[in-house]
Amino acid sequence: MDQLKRDYSWIEAPLVACGPMRLIALAPLATEVSKAGGLGFVGAGSDASKLDSILGEVRKLSAEDKRLSQVQDVLPVGVGFLLWAGDKLLRDALPSIEKYCPAAIWLFAPNHTDDLSKWTTEVRRVTSNKTKLWIQVGTVANALEVTRSCHPDVLIVQGQDAGGHGLHKAAGIIPLFPEVDDAITDLCQTSSIPKPVLVAAGGILDPRTAAAALTLGASGLVMGTRYLATPEAQIAAGYRDAVLAAADGGQHTERTKLYDQLRGTTDWPAAYGGRGVLNESFHDAQKGVEFWELKRLHDEALGTGDAGWGHGGGVARLTTYAGTGVGLVGKVMGAGEVTVEVREGARRVVREAGARLSRLPAMLCHSGLFSFLASALVSQSRTLQSRRSAGSSDWTPPPTRILKVNTRSKLHIAPAGIASEPNPSREPGAGGIALSESLR
Repeated sequence: MDQLKRDYSWIEAPLVACGPMRLIALAPLATEVSKAGGLGFVGAGSDASKLDSILGEVRKLSAEDKRLSQVQDVLPVGVGFLLWAGDKLLRDALPSIEKYCPAAIWLFAPNHTDDLSKWTTEVRRVTSNKTKLWIQVGTVANALEVTRSCHPDVLIVQGQDAGGHGLHKAAGIIPLFPEVDDAITDLCQTSSIPKPVLVAAGGILDPRTAAAALTLGASGLVMGTRYLATPEAQIAAGYRDAVLAAADGGQHTERTKLYDQLRGTTDWPAAYGGRGVLNESFHDAQKGVEFWELKRLHDEALGTGDAGWGHGGGVARLTTYAGTGVGLVGKVMGAGEVTVEVREGARRVVREAGARLSRLPAMLCHSGLFSFLASALVSQSRTLQSRRSAGSSDWTPPPTRILKVNTRSKLHIAPAGIASEPNPSREPGAGGIALSESLR
């Protein structure tokens, strides 16, 4: 977090960032998140033709804010790009990047890793390294590859629960983040390269999920789906209502290419798909309705406005990109309010969890758990000794006995026959095992 604070002087810990949702996260949303002490990203996506005017609007809005008007060297937002759009996107974007010097550039979904290297080199050149490079990854191998080749400032580690576009084949954030962290730490230590800051994305929507990401070791977190239910998000009312109505996202969202095909966005690399709320287009496709008919019905729904998302009794056929945590989005709130609520709430959840853990040893002692465990181990030891005396040929682990259970809630277990206190240095296989577990 210290590095993030040095790079983005206006932010508060823990960092809450808004993902660069294409056509949705524009100047109002990105600026409001940064005004609240987060880092907002503009979703330029695959087209930089309007980027200059969008960043000009950000500059104006930032100048009107007490916090952001103090930021001097960079524009206090980031910009996200979809690199599958090719070299033209880089050529078109560089003049605006050089002119406005956004605080961060988010790179995602290249056709080749070389594309990432081009972008990092050129962005650092035109901004004199003031703009920091964020690269999104979804696998351990991908994280290692881009760290070796690009030396990013930040890695966004995205889990499978994320809404919108991500890898078809990927892990959830809980197993993925620690494995990426371990692998990147080892790489950077052995290769003597700077370790990037790691932030978590995918399935983070409220203080509890944010706290979970922080306990994994994330220096910050990114949300997308939660910001859909804000007035600053550039989406139709029907889309927003569909987000608010959705629940049980593990059952009612899916990652698929169907929605891209219906929308005509077919340039995504094969490994990626968009996670969205299941609708009649999806259900009809599952029933075997031919694509031309699905497309006809989809395009008809486009002409019905909000009813195309099921609003007012209409048939829901239009795409509602959202993550599996969509059921946690309960109401419309300002983007700044969301940012503050999640940040402060995450702090509270972490404090409360720490307080519960500090009380746990006394609770366990009072509950009689340790007495029960001691009795169980003694019973196990007698059973194993009886089997050995009876001449059983089955292998059995050495019998154990309790050496010490004290008021500090430490439980020591060692093989029978060990008369002294456990030796913490004893290694498995060296004549015995010493186990000391403290909850304090």
